[in-house]
Amino acid sequence: MADANRNELAVIVGAGSGLSASLARLLSKAGMKVVLAARRTEKLAELVKETKATAIACDATKPEEVKALFEKIGAVPDLVIFNAGYRTRGPFVELDPAEVEKTLISSAFGGFLVAQEAAKRMVPKAKGSIFFTGASASVKGYAQSAPFAMAKFALRGLAQSLARELQPKGIHVAHFVIDGGIAGTSPGRVSDDDKFLSPDAIAETYLAVHRQQRSAWSLEMEVRPWVENF
Repeated sequence: MADANRNELAVIVGAGSGLSASLARLLSKAGMKVVLAARRTEKLAELVKETKATAIACDATKPEEVKALFEKIGAVPDLVIFNAGYRTRGPFVELDPAEVEKTLISSAFGGFLVAQEAAKRMVPKAKGSIFFTGASASVKGYAQSAPFAMAKFALRGLAQSLARELQPKGIHVAHFVIDGGIAGTSPGRVSDDDKFLSPDAIAETYLAVHRQQRSAWSLEMEVRPWVENF
């Protein structure tokens, strides 16, 4: 596994526990150098030690910080994963506009900023992958979850547009619909309950898509548990 990805560089934006941690572990095991970007890097100390990754503080909603992130990295990434986001929910008429704006900026505008800086560096090399983490809300607008649906629909639209523009230039763009709860991310989602998605299994799907031959690139992957429990 390591030989296939030796010397590749992966950047995970919105790093933390759960899926991003599983991605960091798998990509590191596969031989990639890993950069973890998050607003607060202190929470990544154990993961950095385990994966030998580099942690860089970055608020993905700030253009200047996203630009600085890629400048600090220096090298052109082979894989960039946008895994950041924010969610507010509640009865529509009671929603706080400021919280709605924060959801849109964190989950959609942040994806635009990260993808733009990645593309600026990848296009001249005509290679690289830009992946976006979506959710059930990317394709289904749930009651009392309008802001998250708005943001995730926007992120999915961004991925579709970029795929049609950038894939002919050698850049693989893909959007992942995580259609279900991820085990271990909240109380009740225990890791041995396969009614929830295993973050390690999701990470394996990301890596498999990154390895795809360009004559059969996937634009969108949906992963879900074997039962629908919500």
